[in-house]
Amino acid sequence: MENWITDIMGQYGYIGIFLLIMLENIFPPIPSEVILTFGGYMTTQTSMTPIGVILISTAGSVVGAIILYGIGLQLDVKRLEKIVDRYGRVLRLTRKDIYKADAWFDKYGIWTVLFCRLIPLIRSLISIPAGMSNMKFGLFLLFTTVGTLIWNTALVSVGAAVGDNWESIVGVMDVYSNIAYVLIVLVGLAAIWWYIQFRKKRA
Repeated sequence: MENWITDIMGQYGYIGIFLLIMLENIFPPIPSEVILTFGGYMTTQTSMTPIGVILISTAGSVVGAIILYGIGLQLDVKRLEKIVDRYGRVLRLTRKDIYKADAWFDKYGIWTVLFCRLIPLIRSLISIPAGMSNMKFGLFLLFTTVGTLIWNTALVSVGAAVGDNWESIVGVMDVYSNIAYVLIVLVGLAAIWWYIQFRKKRA
């Protein structure tokens, strides 16, 4: 996949970066680390500039995030209620659980969106619950853009700074990503354990 990404970027420049980053947001397995660090490296070999790469990649990220936000809007609380009414016993969920989760996101969602834009995989998927909770679009757009800008600026700048050694940064980011994935799994397992214990106490 890495060769495919670098070929597209080498052939189409800014347009290639925009499309790849947009797809990366919709299809997280595409590694933004490769796109951004190689984009930074390209600024040392072509007429592209770091600011140009940062801005175009941020635009692509935001467009992809908006698409997922729109998907989240289609899975609003009312639709989730219908799913729980039908499969709640199997999923061990109630409407009350949905309301609690929605209330939590209403309270902390803005900062969650900002923080999660700095975590691989989650940085893309966080747009869906933001839409599901009907987060104000203006706030979603603002915090998504800020978080994305921080992530993109860091990786493009590093890619430009190390030049030919940009692939070494991808290796470091792979380690960061793997650590993030492990933490996500552990947090998920802890949440499941807590939920099971909570339901047992209520029973």
